[in-house]
Amino acid sequence: MIVIRRFVDRRQAYTAIFLKGEPAKIFPTTDYEHARILQIYKQDRRYEGIHNDHTDFDLGAPSDGKQEPR
Repeated sequence: MIVIRRFVDRRQAYTAIFLKGEPAKIFPTTDYEHARILQIYKQDRRYEGIHNDHTDFDLGAPSDGKQEPR
C-alpha cells in the first residue's frame, strides 16, 4: 500500500510518499504537482476496488443520507 501526504513548513511544501518496508521519499512540490501525484495514484476520489484515504476515512461519502457499510 502506498501512502501520500502533504507537509508544509514556513518556507516550503513537500510531498511524502511512503511504501511499507522502504525509506520515505520526501521532496519539494507545488500544490499543482502534489495534486497531480494524488491524481496519478488515484487519491483524488473514491474508486471501485481501490483502497485510499477516501475509502479508509469515509471521505466524500454519499450525501443522500445513506452511508456505505464498512
